[in-house]
Amino acid sequence: MTPYEKLKKCYECVRERTDFVPQIALVLGSGLGAFADSIKKTAEIDYKDIEGFPQSTVEGHKGRFVFGYIDNVPIVCMQGRVHYYEGYDIKDVVLPTRLMAMLGAKVLFLTNASGGINKGFSAGDLMILTDHIASFVPNPLIGANIDELGTRFPDMSEVYDKVLVNIIKETAKENGIRVQQGVYAQLTGPSFETPAEIRMLSALGADAVGMSTAVEAIAGRHAGMRVCAVSCVCNLAAGISPTPLSHAEVQEAAAKAAPLFKKLIAQSVEEISDALLTGKI
Repeated sequence: MTPYEKLKKCYECVRERTDFVPQIALVLGSGLGAFADSIKKTAEIDYKDIEGFPQSTVEGHKGRFVFGYIDNVPIVCMQGRVHYYEGYDIKDVVLPTRLMAMLGAKVLFLTNASGGINKGFSAGDLMILTDHIASFVPNPLIGANIDELGTRFPDMSEVYDKVLVNIIKETAKENGIRVQQGVYAQLTGPSFETPAEIRMLSALGADAVGMSTAVEAIAGRHAGMRVCAVSCVCNLAAGISPTPLSHAEVQEAAAKAAPLFKKLIAQSVEEISDALLTGKI
């Protein structure tokens, strides 16, 4: 079965359960899944109930699609994602992104938990992604191009849509939420980075590092989606942090940042929807 045939099979499986058409696709990262509980739900589909769909194995990732509304904005929310380090082919890692595009989503709103490299960052900061470094993970577009989704050589000069970035910045300002901006680097994981790797990433211009997001953003852009992303800087990276890194620390910091994160995401989604409906983007 080709990646596109597998994708179509997943699409048909979802459509057997709901005809909901989302406007915005939201991916919730580590420790941030509780945001889905605030959505006015119309349907939920566990990943395990979608034939051929990759299963999330990470603690804190529930593993389901939630369809519904934030205010009056139709969204599909991934409550947990799959990662390359779980042993999946990179095409399976981005299959959910492509599926949400096929379901009708025009905007891909990614979130994650990350380690802070920029020494001006603090644990618990929210960082709007302005660019990424994906050179250390396989490109999800390698192999036969899926012409039904996008062109063979998609432009990546503006992965993170500047209009969407500005909307999130203005929303944060209006609500008194402190946000950072920066470049995110994706590594494979699952081990955290060494101090030498963090020094390398810093020299390359990365402000934060994690194990997801960049490949999903690439797949989203390839499929014609407008992409934005917010990272919760849950700890300072190796060599910067005075203590050893742990997943429990990531979850704890994300939980503490959750109220501000929830407010920022919910209001940004509404503003982005307004911009779509009025033709501003």
